Amino acid sequence: MLPQEIIRRKRDGGKLSTDEIAFFVDGLTKGTVTEGQVAALAMAVFFNGMSRDEAVALTLAMRDSGEVLDWSDLPGPVTDKHSTGGVGDNVSLMLAPIVAACGAFVPMISGRGLGHTGGTLDKMDSIPGYVSQPDNALFRKVVRGVGCAIIGQTANLAPADKRFYAIRDVTATVESVPLITASILSKKLAAGLQSLVLDVKLGNGAFMAKSRDAAALATSLVEVANGAGLATSALITGMNEPLASAAGNAVEVANAVDFLTGRMRDRRLYDVTLALAAEMLQATGIAGTNREGHERAAAALEGGKAAEMFGRMVAGLGGPVDFVERSAGYLKSAPVERPVASPRDGYVNGIDTRGIGVAVVALGGGRTRPEDAIDHAVGITRLLPIGAEVRAGEPLAIVHARSAAHAEQAVAAVGGSYTIGESRPAAQKAVLRRIAPRG
Repeated sequence: MLPQEIIRRKRDGGKLSTDEIAFFVDGLTKGTVTEGQVAALAMAVFFNGMSRDEAVALTLAMRDSGEVLDWSDLPGPVTDKHSTGGVGDNVSLMLAPIVAACGAFVPMISGRGLGHTGGTLDKMDSIPGYVSQPDNALFRKVVRGVGCAIIGQTANLAPADKRFYAIRDVTATVESVPLITASILSKKLAAGLQSLVLDVKLGNGAFMAKSRDAAALATSLVEVANGAGLATSALITGMNEPLASAAGNAVEVANAVDFLTGRMRDRRLYDVTLALAAEMLQATGIAGTNREGHERAAAALEGGKAAEMFGRMVAGLGGPVDFVERSAGYLKSAPVERPVASPRDGYVNGIDTRGIGVAVVALGGGRTRPEDAIDHAVGITRLLPIGAEVRAGEPLAIVHARSAAHAEQAVAAVGGSYTIGESRPAAQKAVLRRIAPRG
């Protein structure tokens, strides 16, 4: 086979065979296909799309480009969740221990921040001593012993995806739905899961700002995952405001600990977390119905077992053994705090959620280049939700910064992201739609 002939077929709107896709991905992995050829194929797919069978073949080929984990020795079902990314989205930190507390095993392989969205791995790196990229032996030990482990992708999992994504990132082909689908699912399939639940974000703080685009991505992910043999469903959830009342790294970990221990739980965050937990528990067979799954998840949270699981996971991966009890003493705090004052009396009518995420990045809590270091201490807390009543001069949020200059810039950015109106807007649902496998 010749790479250029495969590119030509897709360029002209043809359908690629499983063997052609496998050949191209093998060349991508070994470096025998050039970057220019990869970019050309990506652009051809961007304009002409892929059938479900093609997307399944691409996903499986990228999965098989490296190691595929095997959890068949575990005495229970293996499941995970993937989010397409948002602001104040620390769901994974509560979700993994909640589901593990109910009897499932959750080997959660997460990513770092991308653009204005936060990354679960960056949050976990806020915890002193926590090994977010352990070797396989430690990863397996914690998953088996605790029930969950939140770590980063290893070099051996779907290596073809890493090269493909790097090329897509600089050739304006990131937004291709079949390529996004294969990128996400190849890593999840390589993780050896038996079921998967997807959290596809929709709104001004998400990569998908339009309902039809979020539905198209969710449907593609569900159909391709199931076509590849992985039982998968998806929830489309709202991202027209930050999910948690905190955005950053250490501040979102603190928010998660408060959630797990019951000190404070943001309403929308609770709704999304419990909905995803119910979906995962039903997918594993631990719960017979979604309602039962919700009840089991709520019981694990309220009874303290989920908080216990989180503490054991942190300790198992090198963090403090008393982290849950003394998290405030371990998490770094920024030296400068500034309130974001409301300009007038009224109600929060809208939030430019992307603007909040960008403000966190500007503070140093995200990256503008892949090699940038993260300042885990900075961020924004006490973010008022849509519908909240506020008086002139009262805080819309609190900025945590490394310097006074950075603080003032963030105060202006966050203040400009809020719209204050005279009347309280209608409440918005956190969980908007479920995409189930067909047939």
